[in-house]
Amino acid sequence: MFKYAIFFLIISLISGGLGMTWLSGFARRISMVLFALFFLGFIALLGFAYLLGEAFNAGAQSMLIGLMMAA
Repeated sequence: MFKYAIFFLIISLISGGLGMTWLSGFARRISMVLFALFFLGFIALLGFAYLLGEAFNAGAQSMLIGLMMAA
């Protein structure tokens, strides 16, 4: 998705330089939407990774507590 956002950004810059403002605006809008979707997906992925890391740490700590109680 990021690749397509960059692709439409380049199209927007080239068409803006050539004077085709309607195409430039359209490509810019598509590029911004794709980048926003990519960014939201990236933030969600970071959030899930953080939550999974906390879950694994909590599981490891509970196993250590269980081993300490058994000894």
